[in-house]
Amino acid sequence: MSDKPFAPQYFPYAVEVKAGQDYWWCACGQSNSQPFCDGSHKGSDFSPVKYTAEQSGTVYFCGCKRTAGQPLCDGTHSQDE
Repeated sequence: MSDKPFAPQYFPYAVEVKAGQDYWWCACGQSNSQPFCDGSHKGSDFSPVKYTAEQSGTVYFCGCKRTAGQPLCDGTHSQDE
């Protein structure tokens, strides 16, 4: 696995979250359960990022894996367009 994350897509994942629930965002980009971790990072320097929903609603998790605001999208993907 590279020292840079794989970008499974260049737009965010819109996910309905529930208040108080924890979500584990995939930071390596290799998970088959995007945008969430499935353990594919094992043996690498990557670790999943915990996100606890403060309120229920739609959250936009980063798909390019380069956001400065991990795990949420900050628009970094649009810099490549």
